[in-house]
Amino acid sequence: MKDKRRTYIICSCAGILILILIDQFTKYLAQVYLRGAEDKVWIPRVFRLHYLENRGAAFGLLQDQRLIFLILCVLFLGVAAWFLAHMPAVSRYIPLYAIASGLSAGAAGNGIDRLFRGYVVDFFYFSLIDFPVFNMADIYVVVSGFFLVWCVCFVYKEEELTFMQWKRGG
Repeated sequence: MKDKRRTYIICSCAGILILILIDQFTKYLAQVYLRGAEDKVWIPRVFRLHYLENRGAAFGLLQDQRLIFLILCVLFLGVAAWFLAHMPAVSRYIPLYAIASGLSAGAAGNGIDRLFRGYVVDFFYFSLIDFPVFNMADIYVVVSGFFLVWCVCFVYKEEELTFMQWKRGG
């Protein structure tokens, strides 16, 4: 069972790394091709690429609170690591391994931006609904969060999630 757990964790870490690389590469491309340039319209009045340096959270909340975001990122990644280490190593839980990987990659991707740039690079913009500008890491978090809620509500029974409980007294 330890070999299987190791394989699941290695696959999760590889997935996290690949997703972070995609996120960082797309942000690099946004900086090279979009910063200081006109928006790149893909679907008129619906979707465009628009460069934005986000120093806060969604909707501009908590502007310039870099330290708070970095602390939250580290705490979240610690919880995700604990979650991955305690999840049963059976195929039934592969969706939860994938969800934890997506959430971790999203947190790490934006955390890397905050640590090294001081801001998060955002560039996807749905102008039709005036949705906040976002990036790949944001997509990972939203999609993984949706599937986490779906799985907890409709896929797993309560007794299948007991591994998430803190064990007390030894």
